[in-house]
Amino acid sequence: MANTFAIIGGSEAYNLLMSNKLMGERIGQIETPFGTSEAIFIIIGDKESFLFLSRHGEKGYSRTAPYVNYRANIYALKEQGVKQIVSWSGPGAINTKYNIGQYVVVDDLIDETKNREYTFFENKGIGFIRQGPVFCPGLRQCTIDTMKSLKFNYEGHGTYVCTQGPRLETPAEIRKYSSFGADLVGMTLVPEVFLAKELEMCYASICYVTNYAEGILYSEYRPGELFEGLSTYKDRKAVANSVNNLPIIIGTLAGMINKYNMKCKCQLSMERYRKEGVIGDDWHEWVAL
Repeated sequence: MANTFAIIGGSEAYNLLMSNKLMGERIGQIETPFGTSEAIFIIIGDKESFLFLSRHGEKGYSRTAPYVNYRANIYALKEQGVKQIVSWSGPGAINTKYNIGQYVVVDDLIDETKNREYTFFENKGIGFIRQGPVFCPGLRQCTIDTMKSLKFNYEGHGTYVCTQGPRLETPAEIRKYSSFGADLVGMTLVPEVFLAKELEMCYASICYVTNYAEGILYSEYRPGELFEGLSTYKDRKAVANSVNNLPIIIGTLAGMINKYNMKCKCQLSMERYRKEGVIGDDWHEWVAL
């Protein structure tokens, strides 16, 4: 049976692989027209299986957000038959209503990245895809229901601003993003969500708050510490607990997806172009270089 559900793991994903908290068969890296993807694994659960890809590398944080090959990763998952993707990300909080370690199922996005490969459709006359909603409503609801069933502390709404990185943001930038209505600041959801939509894949994301963003709360600069002191020892313990719970969450989520009709409007993102005869049914031809 094909695995139509995949997880894209963010920060600390490699630790879960290396510590065998996520166990499965390594398919390996996939060669695509856009380069080589990160390695894909089949994770075998008690009742369900799903695919897993660690976006920053499988043996360590070997690639920062600006240099992830998002196109290769999404292409490779599509090639494996994936229809639904849930990613995770560890952003900082701009909105102080969130607690460190709390999960947030984000529902909106602000793109502040620069010079990333945003589309599969370079030099083509297609790709004008509506971004409201940004994240798949059905997959978001499935994720929220998973959180409820496990009784984890979560927030079901939040706006994520994606910055270029790898540097962290200035206090003035955080004030700007706050004025935009951003709740969280991270570096990884763009262009991942947009690329998934171009290939008619459902995409949702689980964030866990790692720290408060620069200038939100006073934090002494402490050389040699994580984020140079933005993250305290207490924060790191809360975050570690949230990361350790992710295998439970994604295993439960994989089982819950079967209860939903996930054939949704996300899988018709390119329908206008099909109707106009601009593209056919083979998605490989849409993105051919």
